[in-house]
Amino acid sequence: MRQVIIYPGEDGFWVAECPSLPGCVSQGESREAAIINIREAIDGYVLALQEDDLPVPEEHFDALLLAV
Repeated sequence: MRQVIIYPGEDGFWVAECPSLPGCVSQGESREAAIINIREAIDGYVLALQEDDLPVPEEHFDALLLAV
């Protein structure tokens, strides 16, 4: 299980990032599409690490939502 941050991008697409996997970012035309795409990106990221016998980072990200 991984935490993901989803937010509207500047180009009208939704951006999805997985902070515990550096560089694991995706996007989609809707929130739902961004979620589907980031799941695929996470799976591919982890698979690539495993295939290269590299350690898979543990989930360590802790988000704090502030309304300002």
